[in-house]
Amino acid sequence: MIQPLQLNPAQAVNKLLETAKPQQQATPAEMTNTFGQYLENALNSVDAQEKEVHKLNDKYLIGEVDVSQVLIASQKAELSLQLTTQIRNKVIDAYQEIMRMSV
Repeated sequence: MIQPLQLNPAQAVNKLLETAKPQQQATPAEMTNTFGQYLENALNSVDAQEKEVHKLNDKYLIGEVDVSQVLIASQKAELSLQLTTQIRNKVIDAYQEIMRMSV
């Protein structure tokens, strides 16, 4: 019943490698698009999980689902959001570090 987390880093890297052309043929713009699409899909997945929690919560209030299903969905959405927040923090730190470099 429990499905694996949508943002598994190993799967993400494999998916990027599968969808990207070999490095010799891929342009930086193509690689940026591939990475951008991955990020967009990941954010859409987090959003979908949060919507699912709201839907299950509504169903719980009218007695259609068990509380354990709501709690599991809630925990999955919370972990996904925490992971997204940590990734955002790391990207901001990396950007700030790059901006501090002297050319």
